[in-house]
Amino acid sequence: MKILLFGRNGQVGWELQRSLVPLGEVVSLDRAGEAGLAGDLADPEAVARTVLQVRPDVVVNAAAYTAVDKAESDQRLARTINAEAPAAIARASQEVGAALVHYSTDYVFDGTGTRPWQEQDTTGPLSVYGQTKLEGEQRIAQALARHLILRTSWVYGARGGNFAKTMLRLARERDELKVVDDQVGAPTGADLLADVTAHAIRSCMDGRAAPGVYHVAAGGETSWHGYARFVVGKAQQAGQVLKAGPHKVVPIPSSAFPTPARRPHNSRLDTSRFRATFGLALPHWEQGVARMLQEIF
Repeated sequence: MKILLFGRNGQVGWELQRSLVPLGEVVSLDRAGEAGLAGDLADPEAVARTVLQVRPDVVVNAAAYTAVDKAESDQRLARTINAEAPAAIARASQEVGAALVHYSTDYVFDGTGTRPWQEQDTTGPLSVYGQTKLEGEQRIAQALARHLILRTSWVYGARGGNFAKTMLRLARERDELKVVDDQVGAPTGADLLADVTAHAIRSCMDGRAAPGVYHVAAGGETSWHGYARFVVGKAQQAGQVLKAGPHKVVPIPSSAFPTPARRPHNSRLDTSRFRATFGLALPHWEQGVARMLQEIF
């Protein structure tokens, strides 16, 4: 099996370079591209030509425009990367007979209620980021039957910046942390996403699982406030020197921390379809975050 990976240096892409190798040959590209192959999704036609040139069995697109607030004023580039490029990749994949794996987000929903979102629920993105990600999903589905769209939430990785690292830095610098407590979801490790993606690809290529849209996130749920308290508490237990302990992580509403892009309050994703289809378990979010913290302490 030959796999073409876009976005190899992102959090998920970095882990995919490891998880996909047992499946076969992996051609991985970052934005700069290499050896005459283009990897910058800001140029949809160039990445489509790359698919035609490589002629892979599977394309995995782990690249995206993820600057949620910046997207509000940078709509053209966000739409090019999140919608037009995936559409071009899907059309090229159809031409060469490849399957396409693409990552999407809980931001395609409006965040109302408390029930975990199911794949067939009505979408209603609140932001340009969510709108462009939803458009990418729709255009892939229109162009290519053999697609696997994995919606996920609150992705983090040990490599690069993330929410946990920011909270640790602030806990060392400040006497008190104020963190939003009315947005609820599941912090999901890039390593977990990469591993289950590899399993899912194998199942789909063997004909044991149907393509389509699936929700994939770690088990359990928490708020950003609960996430921060967990991180700070683990740091304290590990002997990290902090100015603000868990009891100094103060809950605040989203309204107290306005941002250019509206965030969904309910980012819960129902993963039962994914787990049943692929026969995989999705561990509780605390397990993955604790492991990540051990790597960075």
